[in-house]
This record gives sequence, structure tokens and C-alpha cells, in this order.
Amino acid sequence: MKSLCVYCGASIGRLDIYAAGARALAKAMVERNIELVYGGGNVGLMGVVADEVLRLGGRATGVIPQALVDKEVAHSGLTHLHVVRNMHERKAMMADLSDGFVAMPGGIGTLEELFEIFTWSQLGFHTKPIGLLNVNHFYDGLTGFLKHVVEEGFLKQKQAGLLIAENDPEQLLARMSAFRGGPEGVLDPETARKTI
Repeated sequence: MKSLCVYCGASIGRLDIYAAGARALAKAMVERNIELVYGGGNVGLMGVVADEVLRLGGRATGVIPQALVDKEVAHSGLTHLHVVRNMHERKAMMADLSDGFVAMPGGIGTLEELFEIFTWSQLGFHTKPIGLLNVNHFYDGLTGFLKHVVEEGFLKQKQAGLLIAENDPEQLLARMSAFRGGPEGVLDPETARKTI
């Protein structure tokens, strides 16, 4: 992986461990020479992970809608900052620029981005790895619920297995780097691009 899209909160969270997790992920990425692709903000865990990547000498690319630039939440010190018209363009560009995806703790925006990219993988629109950085067991409830979804027959185990969850960023990146392929019936890249 040369670039990794990180979804995370525009808030810092209740506990210091979440910011520590963001910094640990940034360190692991820089050590592996993986560029950060993220939502372009300077607030919350988004700002923490971007600041740490840059502090350690890594590269950080942000993608942000003009409406958020107007609210003065854009990070001004990034390697690259792409300003787009809306959230749909933002998510499509972030996906296009990235070789994989990681969700850190966050709110409904983070969950929405995670589930959209997870759905695209399930449908065969991409074959890139998707990870959950399960800081402070934040995603235990979600992984438990997905197990329930499989047990109730609404998701195949093979599809649920497309989501890689780890508490440690080094282990997460190692597993994601070893990931090969996605579900059966993956679309060719040109068809996938048109569909997404």
C-alpha cells in the first residue's frame, strides 16, 4: 500500500487514548512510507492524525468540500488539499486516491463512510483492504453486530471477512498489506469506476 484513506472523527473523543491511537496509526503509516488520504480537516482525530503524519515527515492529502473550507475547518499545512463541490465528490476522490481504508473511532459520518466502502467491496466495485482500528475496543459492538447479521443470514461470512479489525495499528497494517482480492465477481476497473 502506498496510500491509505483514514476515516475518523471530527471530534477528539472522551478519552485521550483515541488521540494516542491516531498518533500511533500515523507513526505506523510513516514507518511504512504510506501516504495519508483523509477528509482534509484540522479538527478532532482528523487533525491529530494529519498533524502527526506531517510532524514525522510523511505525506498527507486532504479532500474537503468547499462548504467546510468556508467554515474554516480545512487543514492549511497538508502536502495536498483538494477542494471539491460536495460530499459525494469527496468520498469518490478519497477512494480513488487510496490503496486501502481504515476507520478509526468516530461518529455517524465515519460509520457512513466505512459502510459505503464496505458495501462497494461486497458488491465487487473494488478489491482494496478495509480495516477497523479498534482503539479502546471502540468497535467491539459493531463487530459483534456484524456477527449477528451473518448468523441471521443477511451477510455471508466471506463478505464479513472483508473487514479486518485490530487493536494495534502495526498489526492492522500488516494484515491489510497481506490482503489479496475481494469477493467473487469483482468488476473490471473501468466498469467499477463508472458504477461508483
